[in-house]
Amino acid sequence: METHMIPPGHIADVAADAVDHQAGIQLTTWQGWRQFTTEPPPPPAVLSEDDYERLDPFQREKYDEERLDHHARLRVVATSTVRHTVTCGRRLVLLNRHAISARRGLIVSGPAGTGKTIAITQLGQAHELLDRSRHPHATDRIPVLYITVPPAATARMVAAEFARFLGLPVRRSSNITDLMEAVVGICTDTHTGLVLVDELHNISLASRTGAEVADTLKYFSERIPATFIYAGIDIEHSNLLTGTRGQQIAGRFTLIPTAPFPYNSEWKGLVAALESTLLLHQHTPGTLSGLDRYLHQRTGGMIGALSHAIRGAAIDAILTGAEAITEDTIAAIPLDHAAQSQPSNGKGRR
Repeated sequence: METHMIPPGHIADVAADAVDHQAGIQLTTWQGWRQFTTEPPPPPAVLSEDDYERLDPFQREKYDEERLDHHARLRVVATSTVRHTVTCGRRLVLLNRHAISARRGLIVSGPAGTGKTIAITQLGQAHELLDRSRHPHATDRIPVLYITVPPAATARMVAAEFARFLGLPVRRSSNITDLMEAVVGICTDTHTGLVLVDELHNISLASRTGAEVADTLKYFSERIPATFIYAGIDIEHSNLLTGTRGQQIAGRFTLIPTAPFPYNSEWKGLVAALESTLLLHQHTPGTLSGLDRYLHQRTGGMIGALSHAIRGAAIDAILTGAEAITEDTIAAIPLDHAAQSQPSNGKGRR
């Protein structure tokens, strides 16, 4: 079909059109993904107390806004789960490079808040940056495609998510066959080598609709010469790996489990790494490291909750003028129910 072709050099224009009317950049668009994989601006230098006091109101507001923006960003720490996912993913990409069919894939599975999305997006970022370094002047490549499975997804909805990432127009009159053919064509033409599918738990093979979604993903994995990486909540305990369709998935995909972190040296390192990113005037280095056991009990060993608690406390410290994080300010940050429901015995699960 000719309808799937996008002229080289026009991919950015098409993707830009797809996100112009959105409230913000999203990973599920090509432009949003490219922005995610671009190096963020350097953090502002922390001023001395005297220099801060000498700022006029406008300069002070601008400086504080830069610090607030810095703390609002999710700092990615290279946990053992992230490193393992990136290593396994890179290995699979190489093994699948010359495979004609039956390509192997990866499933990252575990409770909510244990870093599944961080792990697969870091793998995607590593693949994207490697591809750019190998093809520095290419403007017609989309090495990574990232989608999330919508709740109560249908096969057409999933095909539409692929199309939207690529900047293809999705109209009510667009049928699923045309969408799928266009997606396969563009992914082949633009050398897509890695496809990330998040929120896989939104698929249930117990229903006909869910089975059709699984078949659609299988069709894409067979037609697009790429490595497929899935992520979802407790996939190994769902029906996605049972029955005929489930056995096909289980036979081709390696499972990487995620879980809350135990209180150990890695947890202490995570706290220290996050503390090193703070830009607060009155914060004493080592304060958070001294609270690492409390932080583990407070968050249940959930890396997502840990990041949220520290970043939230840092933002409050700037807004209130306290410029420091204490146990009380961390306790004041509301966390998700999953993190607070974890047993705080210090052992965790890995």
